[in-house]
Amino acid sequence: MSSSYISKWSFVVTTALLLVTASAFTPQRNSLQRIGNNAPPIFSTVTRSDASSDASVSSKDVAAAPEQKKLSRPERKALEREQKQNRYSNSNSKRYRQRRKHQTPAANGEKKGEGPYDLNSNAVKKLTKESTADDVLRAIKRAQNMHDHHDIRHIENFLIDEVDEHFAYGYRGSLLSRLAVAALHMEDVDMALKAIETRHTEHRSTMLPLESAAIVRGLLRMHKVSDAINVLDDELSLPLPGTPIDTPESQEKIKHRVLAMASMISRHFFEFEPHLAVKFCQKLVEIGPLVHESGLTTDTLGMPWLRLIQGAAKCESERRAERINEEEHGDVELPCNLVYSVLDAMSVFPSGNSDEVYEALSNALVRRTIFVDGVVNIGGLPEADRGEVVFIGRSNVGKSSLVNMVTNRKSLAYTSKRPGKTQQFNYFAVNDKPEKEREIKYGDEIEGEKDKDSFYIVDFPGFGFAQVPQQQRQKWVEFTNEYIS
Repeated sequence: MSSSYISKWSFVVTTALLLVTASAFTPQRNSLQRIGNNAPPIFSTVTRSDASSDASVSSKDVAAAPEQKKLSRPERKALEREQKQNRYSNSNSKRYRQRRKHQTPAANGEKKGEGPYDLNSNAVKKLTKESTADDVLRAIKRAQNMHDHHDIRHIENFLIDEVDEHFAYGYRGSLLSRLAVAALHMEDVDMALKAIETRHTEHRSTMLPLESAAIVRGLLRMHKVSDAINVLDDELSLPLPGTPIDTPESQEKIKHRVLAMASMISRHFFEFEPHLAVKFCQKLVEIGPLVHESGLTTDTLGMPWLRLIQGAAKCESERRAERINEEEHGDVELPCNLVYSVLDAMSVFPSGNSDEVYEALSNALVRRTIFVDGVVNIGGLPEADRGEVVFIGRSNVGKSSLVNMVTNRKSLAYTSKRPGKTQQFNYFAVNDKPEKEREIKYGDEIEGEKDKDSFYIVDFPGFGFAQVPQQQRQKWVEFTNEYIS
């Protein structure tokens, strides 16, 4: 065999081996896209272990290998997200640990909390006389949210012992009030009272009503009612006689005093202390005219009437079940229904309540309603053993519909588009004893008594457009005059 023939076949075999090896080592398309245009040669991306394992694959195996299944778009997106997450965690976890390691006080040769005003916070590590009000406020919020008693103690020492009343351009009083609220949130009453006393002594002229109201609510949460009343009477007192009450300063003080008292009422109702709640409702009634005179509106006040009604209804339910000792505070006389004390306060404040408030009020005052009788003369009136609420007006103006709405019943009182549908003086008993209807209809003797807040709703016939004879109309007029007199 000639040497030229041998060299020719050697060249062919060498070329074939190079092609097989290149096809085995060719990366996937996605990896080429990630590498980019400035990537090094293809073979440099293959590791030594991969090269050794791929080198053992013959050309026949490569040719017989099945084609990879094409992934759907959702599967491809899920795979890309998984690969991205793996790359991020592998690359950033070590870097993040190194960064946290260098930021710890131990790495800087310090001990955390070693100084008297050092904090655990990374944002505000230490309080100094050069610290701003925002720095202290941020540290207080962080200590409150994290329940960090170490930091809140250092902040207390700093604000009370280290700095004077000129710190932070005179905002030390506001910072002390914020410290008191945070301490109450963390159930540290002693710290809160100390901050309140310092604020009261050194910053009385700069105390804001908003801060005082927040302190009152915090003290109520800790059941410090006497301290809350002291703050209310001292820091949120009413303007002196002769002082203009329509100024922004007076309006702000009246507003936050009223809201703080509403918080007291709500707290006492939900904790089943009706005497104290009714006492503060009476104080609201006294302030009502002053609120009107100051020019405050419903939107400006934002009174939580719905919550007060709900609290009074819940407390009244416990009272009817005889689970409340009414003789514990005998200095305040309770109404037949505690919701009436809230209603008295609502009646002297600026109106503008929503349908939701009135619905809750009706549901709290009206629990059971039955039809008693249709009266046509004075002799047929039921026994006058309770109060009566009378609906009088022209015919076809919606008196019967109003009765149905108040009692939350669709057809308790009959209604019609024709004027004069109501031709009797209809009596409805509200909150009477259970099974009272059976006693009225069948004459059965039912044990029990009516509730203390039971009353009658009386739906009178309408006047003016009722399509009835003149003689009948005259009888209605005579009956109405006699009933009212």
